[in-house]
Amino acid sequence: MNKQESSYRWWVLGTILLPYFLIVSQRTAPGLITDQLMKDFEVTAVIIGIISSISFVAYAGLQIPSGLLSDRFGPNRFLILGTLLTGIGSILYSTASNEYVLMISRFLVGTGDAAIFINVVLIFTQWFNGKEFVKLLGLVSLVSSIGSLTATVPYSIWISHVGWRIPFLSIGVTLVSLTFVLYFVLVVKPKKMFTDEQENKKDKVQKRESTWKILWRLVKTRQAWATFLCHFGAVGGYVGFIGSWGVPYGIQVFDMTRSQASQLIMVGLVGAMVGGLFISWITGRVSSIKKVYIIAYVLIVASWIGMFLSGVTPSYWLVFVLFIVIGFGNGASSLTFAIVRESFSVKEVGVVTGFANMGGFTSAVLLPIIFGNVLDLFSPSDISIGYHYGFIIPVIFAIIGFIGVLLVQERKMEQTV
Repeated sequence: MNKQESSYRWWVLGTILLPYFLIVSQRTAPGLITDQLMKDFEVTAVIIGIISSISFVAYAGLQIPSGLLSDRFGPNRFLILGTLLTGIGSILYSTASNEYVLMISRFLVGTGDAAIFINVVLIFTQWFNGKEFVKLLGLVSLVSSIGSLTATVPYSIWISHVGWRIPFLSIGVTLVSLTFVLYFVLVVKPKKMFTDEQENKKDKVQKRESTWKILWRLVKTRQAWATFLCHFGAVGGYVGFIGSWGVPYGIQVFDMTRSQASQLIMVGLVGAMVGGLFISWITGRVSSIKKVYIIAYVLIVASWIGMFLSGVTPSYWLVFVLFIVIGFGNGASSLTFAIVRESFSVKEVGVVTGFANMGGFTSAVLLPIIFGNVLDLFSPSDISIGYHYGFIIPVIFAIIGFIGVLLVQERKMEQTV
Protein backbone atom coordinates (compact mmCIF):
# COMPACT_ATOMS: atom_id res chain seq x y z
CA MET A 1 0.00 0.00 0.00
CA ASN A 2 1.32 3.45 -0.93
CA LYS A 3 0.60 6.78 0.72
CA GLN A 4 -2.19 7.77 -1.69
CA GLU A 5 -4.10 4.57 -0.88
CA SER A 6 -3.57 4.68 2.87
CA SER A 7 -6.30 5.84 5.25
CA TYR A 8 -3.51 7.41 7.31
CA ARG A 9 -3.45 10.28 4.80
CA TRP A 10 -6.58 11.68 6.45
CA TRP A 11 -4.70 11.92 9.75
CA VAL A 12 -1.99 13.77 7.87
CA LEU A 13 -4.57 16.12 6.37
CA GLY A 14 -6.13 16.99 9.73
CA THR A 15 -2.78 17.42 11.43
CA ILE A 16 -1.34 19.87 8.89
CA LEU A 17 -4.55 21.90 8.60
CA LEU A 18 -4.67 22.67 12.34
CA PRO A 19 -1.45 24.73 12.48
CA TYR A 20 -2.33 26.22 9.08
CA PHE A 21 -5.63 27.44 10.56
CA LEU A 22 -3.87 29.06 13.54
CA ILE A 23 -1.13 30.61 11.40
CA VAL A 24 -3.65 32.16 9.00
CA SER A 25 -5.40 33.77 11.97
CA GLN A 26 -2.08 35.37 12.92
CA ARG A 27 -1.80 37.04 9.51
CA THR A 28 -4.80 39.28 10.03
CA ALA A 29 -5.24 39.38 13.83
CA PRO A 30 -2.91 42.40 14.24
CA GLY A 31 -5.40 44.39 12.15
CA LEU A 32 -7.80 44.23 15.12
CA ILE A 33 -5.46 46.28 17.27
CA THR A 34 -4.11 48.77 14.71
CA ASP A 35 -5.51 51.83 16.46
CA GLN A 36 -4.57 50.41 19.88
CA LEU A 37 -0.94 49.91 18.81
CA MET A 38 -0.84 53.48 17.45
CA LYS A 39 -1.97 54.69 20.86
CA ASP A 40 0.13 52.36 23.05
CA PHE A 41 3.39 52.85 21.13
CA GLU A 42 2.66 56.42 19.92
CA VAL A 43 3.38 55.67 16.25
CA THR A 44 1.91 56.96 12.96
CA ALA A 45 -0.22 55.12 10.41
CA VAL A 46 2.87 54.72 8.21
CA ILE A 47 4.76 52.89 10.99
CA ILE A 48 1.75 50.65 11.60
CA GLY A 49 1.62 49.97 7.87
CA ILE A 50 5.28 48.92 7.96
CA ILE A 51 4.72 46.68 10.99
CA SER A 52 1.70 45.11 9.29
CA SER A 53 3.60 44.62 6.05
CA ILE A 54 6.90 43.30 7.38
CA SER A 55 5.57 39.77 7.87
CA PHE A 56 4.34 39.83 4.28
CA VAL A 57 7.77 41.12 3.16
CA ALA A 58 9.42 38.09 4.75
CA TYR A 59 6.69 35.82 3.44
CA ALA A 60 6.91 37.09 -0.13
CA GLY A 61 10.71 37.25 -0.21
CA LEU A 62 11.13 33.68 1.01
CA GLN A 63 8.57 32.01 -1.26
CA ILE A 64 11.01 31.00 -4.01
CA PRO A 65 13.81 29.88 -1.62
CA SER A 66 11.25 27.93 0.38
CA GLY A 67 9.90 26.29 -2.78
CA LEU A 68 13.37 25.37 -4.00
CA LEU A 69 14.41 23.87 -0.67
CA SER A 70 11.16 21.97 -0.26
CA ASP A 71 11.35 20.55 -3.78
CA ARG A 72 14.89 19.39 -3.11
CA PHE A 73 14.78 18.16 0.50
CA GLY A 74 11.09 17.43 1.06
CA PRO A 75 8.25 19.39 2.70
CA ASN A 76 7.83 17.75 6.11
CA ARG A 77 10.67 19.29 8.09
CA PHE A 78 10.18 22.72 6.52
CA LEU A 79 6.51 22.69 7.53
CA ILE A 80 7.57 21.85 11.08
CA LEU A 81 10.24 24.57 11.11
CA GLY A 82 7.78 27.14 9.75
CA THR A 83 5.27 26.31 12.47
CA LEU A 84 7.96 26.65 15.14
CA LEU A 85 9.16 30.05 13.88
CA THR A 86 5.62 31.39 13.63
CA GLY A 87 4.94 30.30 17.20
CA ILE A 88 8.12 31.95 18.50
CA GLY A 89 7.28 35.15 16.58
CA SER A 90 3.77 35.27 18.10
CA ILE A 91 5.18 34.82 21.60
CA LEU A 92 7.68 37.64 21.01
CA TYR A 93 4.91 39.88 19.62
CA SER A 94 2.90 39.38 22.81
CA THR A 95 5.82 40.60 24.94
CA ALA A 96 6.87 43.57 22.74
CA SER A 97 7.91 46.73 24.58
CA ASN A 98 8.40 48.96 21.52
CA GLU A 99 7.72 49.13 17.80
CA TYR A 100 11.10 47.59 16.92
CA VAL A 101 10.29 44.39 18.79
CA LEU A 102 6.94 44.35 17.00
CA MET A 103 8.76 44.52 13.68
CA ILE A 104 11.20 41.73 14.59
CA SER A 105 8.41 39.48 15.85
CA ARG A 106 6.30 40.02 12.72
CA PHE A 107 9.37 39.27 10.59
CA LEU A 108 9.73 35.93 12.39
CA VAL A 109 6.03 35.21 11.86
CA GLY A 110 6.39 35.96 8.16
CA THR A 111 9.52 33.82 7.88
CA GLY A 112 7.75 30.85 9.45
CA ASP A 113 4.56 31.44 7.48
CA ALA A 114 6.58 31.41 4.23
CA ALA A 115 7.22 27.70 4.70
CA ILE A 116 3.62 26.72 5.42
CA PHE A 117 1.38 26.90 2.35
CA ILE A 118 3.98 25.66 -0.15
CA ASN A 119 4.66 22.60 1.97
CA VAL A 120 0.97 21.95 2.58
CA VAL A 121 0.55 21.81 -1.22
CA LEU A 122 3.59 19.54 -1.61
CA ILE A 123 2.37 17.21 1.13
CA PHE A 124 -0.96 17.01 -0.69
CA THR A 125 0.85 15.91 -3.86
CA GLN A 126 2.55 13.13 -1.89
CA TRP A 127 -0.51 11.80 -0.07
CA PHE A 128 -3.42 12.53 -2.45
CA ASN A 129 -4.13 11.84 -6.12
CA GLY A 130 -4.88 14.42 -8.81
CA LYS A 131 -8.66 14.00 -8.63
CA GLU A 132 -8.62 14.90 -4.94
CA PHE A 133 -6.28 17.85 -5.35
CA VAL A 134 -8.71 20.59 -6.52
CA LYS A 135 -11.18 19.60 -3.79
CA LEU A 136 -8.42 19.81 -1.22
CA LEU A 137 -7.52 23.29 -2.44
CA GLY A 138 -11.14 24.26 -1.80
CA LEU A 139 -10.83 22.79 1.69
CA VAL A 140 -7.62 24.75 2.31
CA SER A 141 -9.39 27.91 1.15
CA LEU A 142 -12.21 27.15 3.60
CA VAL A 143 -9.79 26.57 6.49
CA SER A 144 -7.96 29.78 5.57
CA SER A 145 -11.23 31.71 5.64
CA ILE A 146 -12.22 30.19 8.98
CA GLY A 147 -8.81 31.17 10.34
CA SER A 148 -9.29 34.73 9.14
CA LEU A 149 -12.87 34.66 10.45
CA THR A 150 -11.59 33.63 13.88
CA ALA A 151 -9.39 36.72 13.81
CA THR A 152 -12.46 38.98 13.70
CA VAL A 153 -15.26 38.81 16.27
CA PRO A 154 -13.91 35.87 18.37
CA TYR A 155 -10.47 37.47 18.72
CA SER A 156 -12.03 40.89 19.20
CA ILE A 157 -14.12 39.61 22.12
CA TRP A 158 -11.08 37.81 23.54
CA ILE A 159 -8.96 40.96 23.27
CA SER A 160 -11.66 43.14 24.84
CA HIS A 161 -11.69 40.87 27.91
CA VAL A 162 -8.00 40.12 28.48
CA GLY A 163 -6.09 42.67 26.37
CA TRP A 164 -4.18 41.97 23.17
CA ARG A 165 -1.07 40.30 24.60
CA ILE A 166 -2.57 37.12 26.07
CA PRO A 167 -4.26 35.97 22.81
CA PHE A 168 -1.01 36.26 20.82
CA LEU A 169 0.93 34.51 23.60
CA SER A 170 -1.60 31.66 23.75
CA ILE A 171 -1.56 31.04 19.99
CA GLY A 172 2.25 31.18 19.97
CA VAL A 173 2.58 28.56 22.72
CA THR A 174 0.02 26.34 20.94
CA LEU A 175 1.97 26.50 17.66
CA VAL A 176 5.25 25.62 19.35
CA SER A 177 3.54 22.63 21.00
CA LEU A 178 2.10 21.49 17.65
CA THR A 179 5.57 21.13 16.14
CA PHE A 180 6.05 17.95 18.22
CA VAL A 181 2.74 16.54 16.94
CA LEU A 182 3.71 17.37 13.34
CA TYR A 183 7.07 15.65 13.72
CA PHE A 184 5.43 12.45 14.94
CA VAL A 185 2.66 12.41 12.29
CA LEU A 186 4.77 13.47 9.29
CA VAL A 187 8.18 11.97 10.04
CA VAL A 188 8.19 9.29 12.73
CA LYS A 189 5.00 7.36 11.92
CA PRO A 190 5.37 7.26 8.09
CA LYS A 191 8.91 5.90 8.40
CA LYS A 192 7.48 2.89 10.22
CA MET A 193 4.42 2.49 7.98
CA PHE A 194 6.00 2.89 4.53
CA THR A 195 9.39 1.20 4.81
CA ASP A 196 9.28 -0.01 1.17
CA GLU A 197 8.90 3.54 -0.15
CA GLN A 198 11.80 4.67 2.00
CA GLU A 199 14.02 1.93 0.53
CA ASN A 200 12.97 2.79 -3.02
CA LYS A 201 13.93 6.42 -2.46
CA LYS A 202 17.37 5.38 -1.26
CA ASP A 203 17.88 3.21 -4.34
CA LYS A 204 17.01 6.00 -6.76
CA VAL A 205 19.88 8.23 -7.75
CA GLN A 206 18.51 11.52 -9.02
CA LYS A 207 20.50 14.05 -10.93
CA ARG A 208 19.70 17.41 -9.38
CA GLU A 209 19.25 20.31 -11.72
CA SER A 210 21.09 23.55 -11.02
CA THR A 211 19.11 26.01 -8.90
CA TRP A 212 20.02 28.85 -11.25
CA LYS A 213 18.85 26.86 -14.25
CA ILE A 214 15.48 26.26 -12.55
CA LEU A 215 15.11 29.94 -11.68
CA TRP A 216 16.12 31.10 -15.16
CA ARG A 217 13.57 28.79 -16.76
CA LEU A 218 10.95 30.00 -14.30
CA VAL A 219 11.38 33.73 -15.00
CA LYS A 220 11.18 33.07 -18.75
CA THR A 221 7.89 31.18 -18.47
CA ARG A 222 4.71 33.09 -19.33
CA GLN A 223 2.57 30.68 -17.30
CA ALA A 224 4.59 31.32 -14.14
CA TRP A 225 4.18 35.10 -14.50
CA ALA A 226 0.47 34.66 -15.24
CA THR A 227 -0.03 32.79 -11.95
CA PHE A 228 2.06 35.44 -10.14
CA LEU A 229 -0.24 38.20 -11.42
CA CYS A 230 -3.40 36.17 -10.74
CA HIS A 231 -2.46 35.86 -7.08
CA PHE A 232 -1.20 39.45 -6.91
CA GLY A 233 -4.65 40.79 -7.69
CA ALA A 234 -6.82 38.29 -5.80
CA VAL A 235 -4.94 38.14 -2.50
CA GLY A 236 -3.28 41.54 -2.10
CA GLY A 237 -6.31 43.79 -1.95
CA TYR A 238 -8.27 41.35 0.19
CA VAL A 239 -5.59 40.29 2.70
CA GLY A 240 -3.80 43.66 2.66
CA PHE A 241 -6.93 45.63 3.43
CA ILE A 242 -8.61 43.15 5.80
CA GLY A 243 -5.40 42.56 7.73
CA SER A 244 -4.45 46.20 8.26
CA TRP A 245 -7.17 48.74 7.58
CA GLY A 246 -10.48 46.85 7.58
CA VAL A 247 -11.27 47.30 11.28
CA PRO A 248 -10.03 50.93 11.43
CA TYR A 249 -12.19 51.61 8.35
CA GLY A 250 -15.31 50.49 10.22
CA ILE A 251 -14.32 52.43 13.34
CA GLN A 252 -13.35 55.67 11.61
CA VAL A 253 -15.85 55.82 8.73
CA PHE A 254 -18.95 54.25 10.31
CA ASP A 255 -18.16 55.17 13.95
CA MET A 256 -18.36 51.52 15.00
CA THR A 257 -16.96 49.81 18.05
CA ARG A 258 -14.09 47.38 17.49
CA SER A 259 -16.47 44.43 17.80
CA GLN A 260 -18.94 45.93 15.30
CA ALA A 261 -16.14 46.67 12.82
CA SER A 262 -14.94 43.08 13.21
CA GLN A 263 -18.42 41.87 12.30
CA LEU A 264 -18.30 43.97 9.12
CA ILE A 265 -14.99 42.34 8.17
CA MET A 266 -16.44 38.96 9.06
CA VAL A 267 -19.03 39.12 6.27
CA GLY A 268 -16.19 39.28 3.74
CA LEU A 269 -14.63 36.22 5.30
CA VAL A 270 -17.95 34.37 5.15
CA GLY A 271 -18.08 35.30 1.47
CA ALA A 272 -14.60 33.82 1.04
CA MET A 273 -15.65 30.60 2.77
CA VAL A 274 -18.67 30.18 0.51
CA GLY A 275 -16.68 31.26 -2.54
CA GLY A 276 -13.84 28.83 -1.90
CA LEU A 277 -16.18 25.84 -1.61
CA PHE A 278 -18.49 26.82 -4.46
CA ILE A 279 -15.70 27.72 -6.88
CA SER A 280 -13.75 24.50 -6.21
CA TRP A 281 -17.01 22.54 -6.68
CA ILE A 282 -17.94 24.25 -9.93
CA THR A 283 -14.39 24.02 -11.27
CA GLY A 284 -14.53 20.23 -10.92
CA ARG A 285 -17.59 20.18 -13.18
CA VAL A 286 -16.55 22.42 -16.05
CA SER A 287 -13.84 22.05 -18.67
CA SER A 288 -12.13 25.39 -18.02
CA ILE A 289 -10.41 26.62 -14.87
CA LYS A 290 -9.59 29.85 -16.69
CA LYS A 291 -13.22 30.72 -17.43
CA VAL A 292 -14.20 30.25 -13.78
CA TYR A 293 -11.27 32.43 -12.70
CA ILE A 294 -12.23 35.16 -15.19
CA ILE A 295 -15.80 35.30 -13.84
CA ALA A 296 -14.47 35.51 -10.28
CA TYR A 297 -12.13 38.33 -11.28
CA VAL A 298 -14.94 40.30 -12.89
CA LEU A 299 -16.65 40.21 -9.48
CA ILE A 300 -13.46 41.27 -7.69
CA VAL A 301 -12.73 44.22 -9.99
CA ALA A 302 -16.35 45.41 -10.03
CA SER A 303 -16.56 45.21 -6.21
CA TRP A 304 -13.43 47.28 -5.56
CA ILE A 305 -14.62 49.84 -8.11
CA GLY A 306 -17.89 49.87 -6.17
CA MET A 307 -16.00 50.57 -2.92
CA PHE A 308 -14.33 53.55 -4.58
CA LEU A 309 -17.52 54.87 -6.17
CA SER A 310 -19.38 54.58 -2.84
CA GLY A 311 -17.79 57.93 -2.03
CA VAL A 312 -16.84 59.72 1.17
CA THR A 313 -20.05 58.81 3.01
CA PRO A 314 -20.77 55.27 1.79
CA SER A 315 -23.93 53.35 2.52
CA TYR A 316 -23.31 50.74 5.20
CA TRP A 317 -25.44 48.16 3.39
CA LEU A 318 -23.67 48.78 0.10
CA VAL A 319 -20.29 48.20 1.78
CA PHE A 320 -21.76 45.13 3.52
CA VAL A 321 -22.77 43.58 0.18
CA LEU A 322 -19.50 44.55 -1.55
CA PHE A 323 -17.45 42.93 1.22
CA ILE A 324 -19.36 39.69 0.71
CA VAL A 325 -18.74 39.78 -3.06
CA ILE A 326 -15.04 40.66 -2.61
CA GLY A 327 -14.66 37.72 -0.23
CA PHE A 328 -16.54 35.40 -2.58
CA GLY A 329 -14.25 36.37 -5.47
CA ASN A 330 -11.18 35.86 -3.31
CA GLY A 331 -12.30 32.25 -2.83
CA ALA A 332 -11.09 31.69 -6.39
CA SER A 333 -7.47 32.41 -5.45
CA SER A 334 -6.88 28.70 -4.83
CA LEU A 335 -7.34 28.16 -8.57
CA THR A 336 -3.88 29.70 -9.01
CA PHE A 337 -2.38 26.52 -7.57
CA ALA A 338 -4.62 24.22 -9.58
CA ILE A 339 -3.14 25.95 -12.63
CA VAL A 340 0.39 25.49 -11.24
CA ARG A 341 -0.06 21.78 -10.55
CA GLU A 342 -1.38 21.09 -14.03
CA SER A 343 1.15 23.26 -15.87
CA PHE A 344 4.45 22.17 -14.31
CA SER A 345 6.26 18.95 -13.46
CA VAL A 346 6.20 17.53 -9.94
CA LYS A 347 9.84 18.58 -9.48
CA GLU A 348 8.89 22.22 -10.15
CA VAL A 349 5.56 22.48 -8.33
CA GLY A 350 7.14 23.72 -5.09
CA VAL A 351 9.17 26.56 -6.58
CA VAL A 352 6.38 27.68 -8.95
CA THR A 353 3.85 27.53 -6.09
CA GLY A 354 6.22 29.76 -4.14
CA PHE A 355 6.61 32.13 -7.07
CA ALA A 356 2.84 32.43 -7.57
CA ASN A 357 2.20 32.78 -3.85
CA MET A 358 4.87 35.50 -3.74
CA GLY A 359 2.67 37.52 -6.10
CA GLY A 360 -0.22 37.57 -3.65
CA PHE A 361 1.84 38.56 -0.69
CA THR A 362 3.91 41.11 -2.59
CA SER A 363 0.68 43.02 -3.11
CA ALA A 364 -0.27 42.36 0.52
CA VAL A 365 3.02 44.06 1.48
CA LEU A 366 2.49 47.03 -0.78
CA LEU A 367 -1.17 47.79 -0.07
CA PRO A 368 -1.00 48.53 3.70
CA ILE A 369 2.02 50.80 3.24
CA ILE A 370 0.56 52.73 0.30
CA PHE A 371 -2.82 52.89 2.01
CA GLY A 372 -1.22 54.20 5.20
CA ASN A 373 0.61 56.89 3.25
CA VAL A 374 -2.64 57.97 1.62
CA LEU A 375 -4.40 58.16 5.01
CA ASP A 376 -1.57 60.22 6.48
CA LEU A 377 -2.25 62.89 3.84
CA PHE A 378 -5.57 63.66 5.54
CA SER A 379 -6.42 65.01 8.97
CA PRO A 380 -8.50 62.85 11.36
CA SER A 381 -11.58 64.93 10.53
CA ASP A 382 -11.16 64.14 6.82
CA ILE A 383 -10.21 60.49 7.20
CA SER A 384 -13.25 59.35 5.18
CA ILE A 385 -11.80 61.17 2.18
CA GLY A 386 -8.53 59.32 2.73
CA TYR A 387 -10.27 55.95 2.64
CA HIS A 388 -12.20 57.00 -0.46
CA TYR A 389 -9.03 57.71 -2.44
CA GLY A 390 -7.24 54.78 -0.84
CA PHE A 391 -9.64 52.38 -2.56
CA ILE A 392 -8.05 53.27 -5.89
CA ILE A 393 -5.15 51.01 -4.83
CA PRO A 394 -7.06 47.68 -4.64
CA VAL A 395 -8.86 48.63 -7.89
CA ILE A 396 -5.48 48.87 -9.66
CA PHE A 397 -4.24 45.65 -8.02
CA ALA A 398 -7.40 43.78 -9.09
CA ILE A 399 -7.02 44.95 -12.71
CA ILE A 400 -3.42 43.70 -12.72
CA GLY A 401 -4.66 40.30 -11.51
CA PHE A 402 -7.34 40.22 -14.20
CA ILE A 403 -4.62 40.72 -16.82
CA GLY A 404 -2.80 37.75 -15.27
CA VAL A 405 -5.84 35.49 -15.70
CA LEU A 406 -6.13 36.51 -19.35
CA LEU A 407 -2.46 35.52 -19.83
CA VAL A 408 -3.02 31.97 -18.51
CA GLN A 409 -2.49 29.27 -21.13
CA GLU A 410 -4.96 26.52 -20.44
CA ARG A 411 -4.06 23.77 -22.89
CA LYS A 412 -2.34 21.66 -20.21
CA MET A 413 -5.15 21.94 -17.70
CA GLU A 414 -8.05 20.46 -19.59
CA GLN A 415 -7.35 16.88 -18.53
CA THR A 416 -7.73 17.57 -14.80
CA VAL A 417 -11.21 18.90 -14.47
